[in-house]
Amino acid sequence: MSILLSLSRLIDWINERVGRSVLWLVLIAVVISAGNALVRKLFNTSSNALLEIQWYLFAAIFMLAAGYTFLRNEHVRIDVVTSHLSPKGQNVVDILGIVFFLMPMVGLVLWLSWAPFMLSFNSGEMSANAGGLIRWPVKLLLPVGLALLFLQGISELIKRVAFLMGLIPNPLDRRRGPSAEEELAAAIKAQAQGGAK
Repeated sequence: MSILLSLSRLIDWINERVGRSVLWLVLIAVVISAGNALVRKLFNTSSNALLEIQWYLFAAIFMLAAGYTFLRNEHVRIDVVTSHLSPKGQNVVDILGIVFFLMPMVGLVLWLSWAPFMLSFNSGEMSANAGGLIRWPVKLLLPVGLALLFLQGISELIKRVAFLMGLIPNPLDRRRGPSAEEELAAAIKAQAQGGAK
């Protein structure tokens, strides 16, 4: 089990790094969106590329942070039933959900998403909009994001089983500490203070 827990820690580390990087995409998307709105209002012009990059960034934020969200135990839950269960019961329900719902669904959509990405990549598919962007990078986000979520599902499954074996604390306990927004604000502040020196 120690090898599996080491694998779980590695997967957690990967999704933690990806998730923290994705936080910056939120700021970039906001800046681009605000800049595009200002240019449109002030100069009565716009760019399809700027509109599409906003959509691409939103897709990247959503897809690449799925594993990070699962790692942080921040995904949407329906606790009506499980809130009345013991911690062991909650973990058993999670194991069943991961094995019978999450992993098959993510695996199937991951498999089905690869062919459209390859078709787009091989054909050099471009946006149908004038001045639009190339499409394969945004189509790559689906299999990459799903792969990260699948890996996090493996990690969470290992942690749930390890908890039931009494090897680790309850993985369903929400982490204490700053929210993602607070982490981003602290990173921006640190960057600004570092640049001011």
